Amino acid sequence: MLKRIEQTQTLTRQDLRAAVYECCPQLSRAEARDIFDATFDELAAAFLRGQSVKLRGFGSFNLREKRPRIGRNPKTGVEAVISARKVLTFHPSPTLVARVNGWSEGQSRD
Repeated sequence: MLKRIEQTQTLTRQDLRAAVYECCPQLSRAEARDIFDATFDELAAAFLRGQSVKLRGFGSFNLREKRPRIGRNPKTGVEAVISARKVLTFHPSPTLVARVNGWSEGQSRD
């Protein structure tokens, strides 16, 4: 499916687009690009609407609201207010964790 790339190299948007094109030879490059871009546009739109995104076998992306707080500049020690913000978190599925670690799906972490 996806051509092998060096372990130190980062997988890019272009690499993912190429993988979509390679696994679906009936699509033109433009069609594969449009499908890929539409998928990521919909993911971004879901986050903007405040929705979580769950991808079975991969993981879930959740938006979290963080309250304002007092922080400290580690270099100077000066206190500063850190404003309220939203952060995007990712929680991998047990299936993904098992695959990354080379475990069988039901295998324990111990």
